[in-house]
Amino acid sequence: MQILNPLLNWIDARFPLTTLWNEHLAKYYAPKNFNFWYYFGSLALFVLANQIITGIWLTMSYTPNAEGAFDSIEYIMREVPWGWLLRYLHSTGASFFFIVIYLHMFRGVLYGSYKKPRELIWLVGMLIFLCLMAEAFFGYLLPWGNMSFWGAQVITSLFGAIPFVGDALVEWIRGDYNVTGITLNRFFALHVIAVPLIFVGLVIAHIMALHEVGSNNPDGIEIKAMKDEQGIPLDGIPFHPYYTVKDLMGLAAFLILFCAVIFFIPDMGGLFLEHPNFSPADPLKTPPHIAPAWYMTPYYAILRAIPNKLAGVLALALSIAVWFFLPWLDRSPVKSIRYRGWLYKTALFVFVISFLLLGYLGLSPTSPALVLITRIAATLYFLFFLLMPIYTTLDKVKPVPTRVSGS
Repeated sequence: MQILNPLLNWIDARFPLTTLWNEHLAKYYAPKNFNFWYYFGSLALFVLANQIITGIWLTMSYTPNAEGAFDSIEYIMREVPWGWLLRYLHSTGASFFFIVIYLHMFRGVLYGSYKKPRELIWLVGMLIFLCLMAEAFFGYLLPWGNMSFWGAQVITSLFGAIPFVGDALVEWIRGDYNVTGITLNRFFALHVIAVPLIFVGLVIAHIMALHEVGSNNPDGIEIKAMKDEQGIPLDGIPFHPYYTVKDLMGLAAFLILFCAVIFFIPDMGGLFLEHPNFSPADPLKTPPHIAPAWYMTPYYAILRAIPNKLAGVLALALSIAVWFFLPWLDRSPVKSIRYRGWLYKTALFVFVISFLLLGYLGLSPTSPALVLITRIAATLYFLFFLLMPIYTTLDKVKPVPTRVSGS
């Protein structure tokens, strides 16, 4: 270690390496009562790193044009050494990214991590979620399979519902009158360069904002309110080594599940890799049932449940935009669900069921009965947000302790 000290001093004189290490790890004090739900932030960083690294390697053998895209995927799978593993790490990683992010968002709703003073953290997090959806959408076309082609055809056509500028906007997005090789090349550039740059920048901003105000905890107590004479929170512990070791254990469990899917069921029965995508894009052959990837189906179900195209697009946009207003819709004096009353707990339970139901319905072919169920589920989805100022005000809450609990 003494040998490394001169090198470390030389770096510190030119770059704040030790300062960054102390501020964000060694001397960043996190609440001592983190539980299972606090694994998903670090897991999201791991999956992001996986997507970037595997994506770089895949682009080395990928051909971003209509004539060679599908064949280059087959070449990666069959000829490139370990190419099949890289492809499955990336495709499975995309689905696991959304699983981790959805659970991370649920943790925020569960413990009120969007409430003061963490409103900005939540807003930046929602921008990250929008970037993730854009990144997934642009990447979905790249295999140039038949479902990718028709999925992009349907989704891009939705912008045509915008009055006055809709048709011109659709043509601008596609780069042509229909989804063609120009669209593929455009989406490739956005997927591998533009969106990842914004994504990584937002992730850095998210972490910096988090470390500025401090992490929330299952009790919803601000640990910075009670410090010792050295200014160290009484209910805080250094993030490193305590939570780095804990996160490594969570990562090990995650990798077991992640690798099990990759090696034994990478298509997840058609959920992660749709079966029509194993055939090349064919403008003359429409798949029997067109649906987006599973992680976008709740919003697609809302869109499809409304007969008017413009109203459906507005409902889809609102179903995502309403998440941004969560810090101001929640009027409860407490953060954590541990101290909330039965009104909020019931509303959250109904919301989770409606969201999962919408995800299933978005994957299913339409029928009059399913459309009716979808409309009911969509109504419950929106009511969770729209009625939140009322039921969070009326809800009877429990007194919050001054010190965090041990778990």
